[in-house]
Amino acid sequence: MYRKFKPFLPIFVMMLPGMIYLLINNYLPMFGLIIAFKNIDYSKGILGSDWNGFTNFKFLFQTTDAYIITRNTLLYNGAFIILGLFMSVGVAILLNEVKNRFMSRTYQTVILLPFLISMVIVSYLAFGFLGNEQGYLNNKILPMLGLEPISWYMESKYWPYILTIVNLWKSVGFNCIVYLAAIIGIDQEYYEAATLDGASKWQQFRTVTIPLIAPTVITMTLLAVGRIFYSDFGLFYQVPMNSGMIYDTTNVIDTYVFRGLLLNNDIGMSAAAGLYQSVVGFVLVILSNFAVRKFSKDNALF
Repeated sequence: MYRKFKPFLPIFVMMLPGMIYLLINNYLPMFGLIIAFKNIDYSKGILGSDWNGFTNFKFLFQTTDAYIITRNTLLYNGAFIILGLFMSVGVAILLNEVKNRFMSRTYQTVILLPFLISMVIVSYLAFGFLGNEQGYLNNKILPMLGLEPISWYMESKYWPYILTIVNLWKSVGFNCIVYLAAIIGIDQEYYEAATLDGASKWQQFRTVTIPLIAPTVITMTLLAVGRIFYSDFGLFYQVPMNSGMIYDTTNVIDTYVFRGLLLNNDIGMSAAAGLYQSVVGFVLVILSNFAVRKFSKDNALF
């Protein structure tokens, strides 16, 4: 047995730090799931606190909070997936049409840059545009249009559009690189044959590019659907500056759990919301994984 594994020993040693991190960061915290089923008393500790069954879940789903955070999480992520897909594929196709190598690399770098910026910095960039007193929109753009200044951080109706724009601005650059790699991998003979048949650029895009990158598009979409119950915490907490006036349109499951712990000290309710998110997310990941495997097998992608 030792002789069989001896050649792979260096690989196992290299893998050990990652496995230890995975165990400590991802598996040991699962012990905390019992908090969702207990009435936590700090004097008794987690194990000594009384069990209360599904009471925390009952309180969670009896309030409007459960509906609001679930609705916001699903609708935002659904919009991000759909709009992000179209924009990422579109930008990737446009980048592929840039034949100058230097300019192509420059555009890719510029488009990718927002993805590398911390969400805290993004939140202050957004504040520079949306601030009530010094914001660029209120001081420059709206007066030019003859409009009154808007209290952006107190008007919840604007935030679905603001958060969607910020998310697309930050994520499209990274996603388009994936689709660009798929487009670059297409055999140029297909385009040459289409050109000989008199196909225009639009016809080449519709009949060659889209069908050949469809496996990548579908796989990426299914993987995104698997995480539709998880949100970018920084986007929904940092960018709105944690303004309580706009919780109706900015509160998602991740921020709800954080605020429940930080502001209300309601550890049981927060644990129940986190477990609800994890269970539904787990089911979606399994279904997405099954769909990806079936699609890959049917289309001989791997």
